[in-house]
Amino acid sequence: MQHLEHERLVFLALGESEADDGEHTHLDTCAHCRTELTTLRQVAGLGAETQGLGDLPDPPEHIWQGIDAQIRAAEGTEVHAPVAVLTGVDRPQVPAQAHGTTAEDADDSAASSTVTRLDATRQPRRSRGWSRWAATAVTAVAAAAIGVVGTVSVLEPTEPTPAKTPTVLASAPLAAFGSTPKSAQGDARVLQGGQLHLHVANLPRVPGYYEVWLINPTTMEMFSIGTLGGDADALLPLPPNVDLKSYSVVDVSAEQYDNNTRHSGDSLLRGTLTG
Repeated sequence: MQHLEHERLVFLALGESEADDGEHTHLDTCAHCRTELTTLRQVAGLGAETQGLGDLPDPPEHIWQGIDAQIRAAEGTEVHAPVAVLTGVDRPQVPAQAHGTTAEDADDSAASSTVTRLDATRQPRRSRGWSRWAATAVTAVAAAAIGVVGTVSVLEPTEPTPAKTPTVLASAPLAAFGSTPKSAQGDARVLQGGQLHLHVANLPRVPGYYEVWLINPTTMEMFSIGTLGGDADALLPLPPNVDLKSYSVVDVSAEQYDNNTRHSGDSLLRGTLTG
């Protein structure tokens, strides 16, 4: 069975012309030509779907290398002028909008320029070699468009990546201590990565500031890990290799601006870490 010319199938796929009665009859009975036409139409459709896209990043280098390889395979080992049109030697750069033109106008202009240059390179060679190159070029350009769309989907995900919830290694409810009003409360959480998260509420006003301590309940030794500001939450770094089994009590104290680095003795909140 004589199959339809490959160049003819390319033009039918691109909608450049309509199949005549004989071609319709052949396509109805020839699975090979029908499958090839369907594939070419799918490729052409993928290219058409990208017409409205603008401000896209350049395709990755491997896309252009793949286009070059496909064209070389279709044309043989000899490198012809059309290769320079599609590869990095002379890649078309289409601005989305410039000098009052729209992105659609720019796309049309670039497409027209590319077609003109392709026509100029193929004038001496109207043969089956050109038809094979044309089909390969259509496939390669669509592959480049798919690569660009994939790049955009990676650079601009449709949904933000949810933040990871930190792992809590130990926690302690903080309750009012001594003469502190019972409404004062809070909680402390030791997070993986060596940080202590504090949430406090209803602390009484003090003339100085609030300081956070870790206390060894057995020896009553203690050390400061930082101060609280005016916010209800604070994230304080813990000393490396701190022994939380020994220094298990979290204490929030009221301190004065007196250059004394020792605990004032005025504890407002306390709680014991567990976990």
